[in-house]
Amino acid sequence: MEENGSGVITVSAVADAELVARAPGLADDLRFDDLLAAGWVLEGPATTADGGLSVVLRHTFSSPEQATALLASLNGTDGPLEAAALARTPAERQIDYALSGGARIENGLASFADPDLLASVGATPYADSIAAAGLAPDQVLGLTFSINMPGTVTGTTGTTGTTGAIDAEGGEGRVRWTIPLDGSPLDLTTRSTVSLERSSTWRVLATVALVVLIAWVVASLVLIALVARARRRRIR
Repeated sequence: MEENGSGVITVSAVADAELVARAPGLADDLRFDDLLAAGWVLEGPATTADGGLSVVLRHTFSSPEQATALLASLNGTDGPLEAAALARTPAERQIDYALSGGARIENGLASFADPDLLASVGATPYADSIAAAGLAPDQVLGLTFSINMPGTVTGTTGTTGTTGAIDAEGGEGRVRWTIPLDGSPLDLTTRSTVSLERSSTWRVLATVALVVLIAWVVASLVLIALVARARRRRIR
């Protein structure tokens, strides 16, 4: 989110080479018609360096309210975000920004499958393969939520800073969470502030500039008076 409350929402999905090998028609099976019709911009599907597959979706927003609505539409009724909302509150000396809400994945891997798919398959896709490999769900799937807020972060439950490729575009206001797959609730509450007060350096520079301007105006008036006086003497 930018200082004026506008910004962009980015969704990145990456499947590793093993998953692509198990589902060779994965790229052709993906459908984005509804997302494109809703204004999302698509990048991919593209092959990754290790033979996997990546998809990136982006949607701009003009206000925190629009961003909140986009998150809600993206999340749906059973998504991992719980009442996630953005806010921008301007004041005389600062602008406050806030992210509220939480995140939770209640049904593990089944949370990422369509209910009709679960009913037709009769089980969670890939669950048997994961169990046979002796792996836990969080070893085969990860979900990260991050936000880049304007100004300085004054309070958050997440990890701040630019750690890893996912945060490469972030800055001082970047906060990151890894959403657990065991149903544990996660608090996303985060606040940041942009000060509208000038720093001491700028205050000194502004004062010097004002003094120089006043001196220039006074000198100009004196020069005009001297020229006018000289002309009057010449006329006499």
